[in-house]
Amino acid sequence: MKDTLIQQAYELARERYAAVGIDTEKVLDTLQGIPLSLHCWQADDVMGFESGSALSGGIQTTGNYPGRARNVDELRADILEAASMIPGRHRLNLHEIYGEFGGGFVDRDQVEPRHFEGWMQWAQEQGMKLDFNSTSFSHPKSGNLTLAHPDKGIRDFWVEHTRRCRAIAEEMGRRQGDACIMNLWIHDGSKDITVNRMKYRELLKDSLDRIFATPYAHMKDCVESKVFGIGLESYTVGSNDFYIGYAAQRGKIVTLDTGHFHPTESVADKVSALLLFVPELMLHVSRPVRWDSDHVTIMNDETMDLCKEIVRCGALDRVHIGLDYFDASINRIGAYVVGSRATQKCLLQALLEPLGTLRTYEAAGKGFERLALLEECKSLPWNAVWDMFCLRNGVPVGEEFIPAVEDYERRVLSKRS
Repeated sequence: MKDTLIQQAYELARERYAAVGIDTEKVLDTLQGIPLSLHCWQADDVMGFESGSALSGGIQTTGNYPGRARNVDELRADILEAASMIPGRHRLNLHEIYGEFGGGFVDRDQVEPRHFEGWMQWAQEQGMKLDFNSTSFSHPKSGNLTLAHPDKGIRDFWVEHTRRCRAIAEEMGRRQGDACIMNLWIHDGSKDITVNRMKYRELLKDSLDRIFATPYAHMKDCVESKVFGIGLESYTVGSNDFYIGYAAQRGKIVTLDTGHFHPTESVADKVSALLLFVPELMLHVSRPVRWDSDHVTIMNDETMDLCKEIVRCGALDRVHIGLDYFDASINRIGAYVVGSRATQKCLLQALLEPLGTLRTYEAAGKGFERLALLEECKSLPWNAVWDMFCLRNGVPVGEEFIPAVEDYERRVLSKRS
């Protein structure tokens, strides 16, 4: 009965959208082909499989909700459970600390593709492609500086680590037949005033040049900025200006994390500006409350604006969308599902926008008509199209995923100590 109601609602919505020039079937086909890169660290609070020590290096997670994944098997099970409630086919984004190290210690300048062989095999079995990240935090040699450290020995350690991460990403991309996107973010900075900003940035630039000296065919490099890290509030070496300049000059992808800017900045506005100068963009989508608090993504104005700008720029083939939040205060599987589906809902509404008509109005100087149609679009029955998208993908429709998450918690998560 419910499936019939969803179909009926969709047919009405299809007619309503057709009246403003939108083919909902084409929209659904497009949305089906947009993968999100799901972040593995939501399932275990960014702990990884090295030592289980607390986070350090400018980041932190908050909350202690029971059921955290404690090993690779639990992590994979949680990811698959979440994916079963998210429509479409998606990727998985791994940090280096999630390698399988055989119960022993493998320092980060010794990591190799073999430590991710299990992940590559598992991903192939699941039809899930991989992305990757180097990990500069939570390590005895992290301190306040890594790639920008004045001590050559420490700097060389992190250069070697990141070189090896690129080699791992290359192997992932080769095996999956699709480029693995590798993100580079470091926390380097200073808690208080520094009088040598140029020196650390010169060191970082040199480190990056050494890291990127080896060309690869099956991976893509991203560089990610931040305003500041926890405990490093006064100065960030890898600032937005630094990485934009570097990426534009070196042809690298810029990663825009929605929590890594001043609270009043529009990340959406950066999309069209950057795409004129860099080949592609990587997005890390989260919900900053006050600042980079990494709350679960919801269908808010900021995420909506970001998705609309991607579509308006015709840049779905040049913008990669990943998630990056780690909320340990609520059910972690639920956090995966809510944030992923919210991002997809924003993408759907962006795709349903009658952009041709809106641009005709704008070109003709019809400001009232443009504004009026934008407002009316907000109440068009996009949710009926969303329900059909979920139904066709065989995932829970509407709030049906809530009891499914609760059931997994009773059966699985509650048994983890």
